[in-house]
Amino acid sequence: MKYTAITFFLLLFARFSWADHTIHIAVDHAPPFSYIDQQGESQGLIIDIVSELLKESHQNYKIKPVPCPFSRCVRMLAQGQVDVMGGLIKTNRRAQTMEFVQPPYMVLSSSFVFYANKNSDIEVNNFGELHGKRIAVMRGGAYYKEFDEDKTLNRVQVNSEHVAFDLLLKGRVDLVLSVEETAEVAMRTLNQPFDQLKKVNYRHTNNIYGHMAFSQRFAKTALAIKLQRTMLKLARSGQLNTLVAPYELPAIPSSVITD
Repeated sequence: MKYTAITFFLLLFARFSWADHTIHIAVDHAPPFSYIDQQGESQGLIIDIVSELLKESHQNYKIKPVPCPFSRCVRMLAQGQVDVMGGLIKTNRRAQTMEFVQPPYMVLSSSFVFYANKNSDIEVNNFGELHGKRIAVMRGGAYYKEFDEDKTLNRVQVNSEHVAFDLLLKGRVDLVLSVEETAEVAMRTLNQPFDQLKKVNYRHTNNIYGHMAFSQRFAKTALAIKLQRTMLKLARSGQLNTLVAPYELPAIPSSVITD
């Protein structure tokens, strides 16, 4: 992609980021929550949140977005090549290589849903019936324990949900796994033909939490500690709800706003 070269040159300077008062944020193309245009320019919710955190605490710092496919973004955060990434589901494996910021800013009472082509005869009524199906998933993504731990499933890893649904419509995969609430917003944003899809009967319903996360190296800095405290402050004051509202996300419940 066009932004691969941009990512490489940005990373050459990442180790000097705090010296020149710059925070590097990994951004994947995942409308409506984050966008990367053809020139490699990035925007989205995680940038809005960090901008507000800096406004409250360290106005002399600037943000440098690092555009990357989702799996590469996660890997760079784990390796300390970038400082911040957003929209991550916390897992035990990820918690070994990065620090998750509280509270989560994406709190969805939603389902992991499997989408099929409306014209297909595919039916899935239970977890076992997923076996033998080609299932498109985000490369490097985390879903729910039973699915993540079953290594016998036929996963087709892709770099974006846009690609996943394109493959489904072309008949190159049988199912796409996604979060119901965010997938349908994304499809409307991307003008993809949602009316050509159907949801199979089997789904996994749970509370889904999307976090901001710091690299372990960055998390140890005084700046990161201050940003974490400011994140809690914004959540308690309701300012965080104001930031997420334009992205059609629900308010953060008080039950998850803890130190």
